[in-house]
Amino acid sequence: MRVISTQVSLVFLILMLFSSFSAAEDYYVDITNKTGYTITEVYVSPEDSADWEEDVLGSSVLRHHKARRVNLTGYSSPSFDIRLVDEDGDTYTFWKVDVSRDDLVVTIDDID
Repeated sequence: MRVISTQVSLVFLILMLFSSFSAAEDYYVDITNKTGYTITEVYVSPEDSADWEEDVLGSSVLRHHKARRVNLTGYSSPSFDIRLVDEDGDTYTFWKVDVSRDDLVVTIDDID
């Protein structure tokens, strides 16, 4: 009886291990700039994060009428907060964007 109990425990442990690995997924969001300004910074953080992650543009910029794909790897939820900063320092913040369903088209009407 003890052998069966040990086997059941082992199977349960293996299933839990694989389920935790499968919880992390890869997402992406396409961001199109239609603000009339150059976007100099883009921050994408999980919606439950208290802080913005690093600027995903790095030394690049997102010019007016251009689009950029941002790959998001290893997250457990497709819901992200996204903040863009333009060349004048104006911000455009989007809360709880479901990137599995929605891409982002940013216009001047979205300014904070």
